[in-house]
Amino acid sequence: MQHLRIIAPADLVDQVLTALEDSVATTSIVRIPKAATRPAGDLVLCDVAREGLSDLLDRLQQLGVQHEGSISVDDIGVEISDAAKRASRAAPGHAADAVVWQEIEQRTHEETSLSPTFLTFMSVATMIGAIGVVFDEPILIVGAMVVGPDFGPLAALSVGLVRWRGRMIAQSVLALAVGFAVAIAITMLFTWLLTALHLMSPADLLHSRPLTDFIWRPNALSWVVGLLAGIAGLLSLSTAKSGALIGVLISVTTIPAAANAAVALAYGAAEQAVGALIQLVVNLAAITLGGVATLVVQRVNQRRRTARSPEAGAGGAGRGSRS
Repeated sequence: MQHLRIIAPADLVDQVLTALEDSVATTSIVRIPKAATRPAGDLVLCDVAREGLSDLLDRLQQLGVQHEGSISVDDIGVEISDAAKRASRAAPGHAADAVVWQEIEQRTHEETSLSPTFLTFMSVATMIGAIGVVFDEPILIVGAMVVGPDFGPLAALSVGLVRWRGRMIAQSVLALAVGFAVAIAITMLFTWLLTALHLMSPADLLHSRPLTDFIWRPNALSWVVGLLAGIAGLLSLSTAKSGALIGVLISVTTIPAAANAAVALAYGAAEQAVGALIQLVVNLAAITLGGVATLVVQRVNQRRRTARSPEAGAGGAGRGSRS
């Protein structure tokens, strides 16, 4: 269950209460008249089954509550209530599979900010990856994948394409393009510095690297792995099963490919540089495609479940009073 807190202006509060009471997914509805001062309005509280939250938020936004009031959502850790159980059973679908579109839009939108912190993480991850690539160390490659923040903009790009949010798409593409460009440039300088200190040499890059040379040798499996990672990543972000995200972060070679390209460019190894850049582009495209496909399927399934589930005309389970 989710806890919904609404500040409803006086001219909309009756419509807000009607929307809440018409939803089978709501319970424990409470109205406190004139409780809010900035923005001014009535405070309306209720609990909502996650399965019905996205549709309810859509209806509240259509009323324009967000313009003169506010809407906020919190997780409920424990709720002991038969009314809540009835609301959860009445709502279409399962809580673990429910997609709250407003939640994933907000979560992913925050990841598109081209901030100094984002660029620092991108650069640090790529430098770690560069050492792992040159010395054929898979542990460092995995570490670089985990540190890299590039999955955030990729997820936002998928959401923006499905929800057709032009600004989110543009910000995501900008973050990825600038982020990788800056990370590669800084890693090239890092490579030259380590070379000048005799800690690294072109021979280290060009010698046999059986554990990591796949990074600059893209093949059909690169598409397959990237596609599967996009599916798993967006599922982890859009549902309650977020534990899979770390596995996604270490499954595709975006950061390591950028690291391999940077070192190869620094040393003039054209073949490796081209191969690594192709690997990078293939993985970015495959992840985005997998993410978009996942969100499209989720949206279609959610609409079908909603269409098959009749809303209770007299109100949701466990309706509260308008006192």
